Amino acid sequence: MTVLVTGATGNAGAQVVKELLALGQRVRAVTRNAAAARLPAGVEVVEGDLTRPETIPFDGVTGVHLLSNAGADYAALLTGPELVQRAEKAGVRRITVLWSGYRSPLEEAVTASSLEWTVLRPMDFMSNSLVWAESVRREGVVREPFAYARSALVHEGDIGAVAAAVLVRGGHGGRTYTLTGPEALSVPEQVAAIGAAIGREVTYVEQSEEEARDEMLRAGRPREVVDVLLGWKRDMPAEGYTVVRDVEDVLGRPARSFASWAREHAGAFL
Repeated sequence: MTVLVTGATGNAGAQVVKELLALGQRVRAVTRNAAAARLPAGVEVVEGDLTRPETIPFDGVTGVHLLSNAGADYAALLTGPELVQRAEKAGVRRITVLWSGYRSPLEEAVTASSLEWTVLRPMDFMSNSLVWAESVRREGVVREPFAYARSALVHEGDIGAVAAAVLVRGGHGGRTYTLTGPEALSVPEQVAAIGAAIGREVTYVEQSEEEARDEMLRAGRPREVVDVLLGWKRDMPAEGYTVVRDVEDVLGRPARSFASWAREHAGAFL
């Protein structure tokens, strides 16, 4: 079985690749820059762009993992209908779609198709906490707004494991899975877990929303992305902090905790 993975060098995509290899599958990894890809040996790396469906090599592929946005700016991917049409024509059987926070044109096309589709809806990625690594190493401090906001963060490895299980084993067609960790945590609680993992105190400093906005803009993030990220944290919808058992139901084991994630990535914060 050959599985095509788009966004294969991203936080979730790289984990999908890893888990598929662990299940003994052949992987065709699609990235915009094949020369810069750092993927395991044995992976077929090809260049492609979801905004140009003709560049996505669906031939000979049984399963596909697709992103539902057009890039790092969270823009909606408008080529969904053509991508789905090409996948169907090539004989693809199963497809997973990684949700981007809204029902995208790709998701609409996939769920109306003849494919055995599954939509994966992760909440906040635990790996997003790596943006604090530099300030923790340099100052022992994390600065973030909205101390009250809680999030049911999911381990990126669990996203990969669920996608791989769905694509390889089947039996999940027509399902939408909400992927969360085992608990909803505030930023101060996440900071405390990182401190415990590295064996020293890390201080949480609550920023104002404007301070956070200015810092993100100075870091080069597009204003539209900043608005999306801050809006999500300021007015967290219930689904963002509600723990769901879908990871455990698919994998047959509990979702991994933030404390375990922090221990795995302690080196980044030291």
